[in-house]
Amino acid sequence: MSFVKIWVHLVFATKDREPLLKKEFRNDVYKHIIENCREKEIFLQAIDGYTEQLHGLISLGKDQTIAKVSQLIKGESSFWINKNNLTPEKFAWQDDYFAVSISESQVPAVVNYIKNQEKHHSKKSFNEEVNEFVTRYGWKIIKDG
Repeated sequence: MSFVKIWVHLVFATKDREPLLKKEFRNDVYKHIIENCREKEIFLQAIDGYTEQLHGLISLGKDQTIAKVSQLIKGESSFWINKNNLTPEKFAWQDDYFAVSISESQVPAVVNYIKNQEKHHSKKSFNEEVNEFVTRYGWKIIKDG
């Protein structure tokens, strides 16, 4: 039996960062994603978000990749949101996402950060958060010409 624990903090944004995840149904989306992850054996420790983004903390299984887990979560959730007509226009996630590894000692802090997204974003925009992540992790943003 293999034992694997690789924590990953994932962040997805709505297509064009449109504020489509309304408070009235956001929790329903989270509940659906939690159930979908359970069915697909994706260990989701925490989930929360705001109007244009979603944060999740997952632990990758031995046969899982960040790309595959992201695809499963984003693809199925956008299908479900559209099937249930939760947004006035067709819902989609951006193709890209953020993913960063988290040490075991940081899990409680990251869970707390994820669980307080609405409060967090009342003080800071998603663009400001993106810029902080880019700086903190040394990423470079490549803009399409």
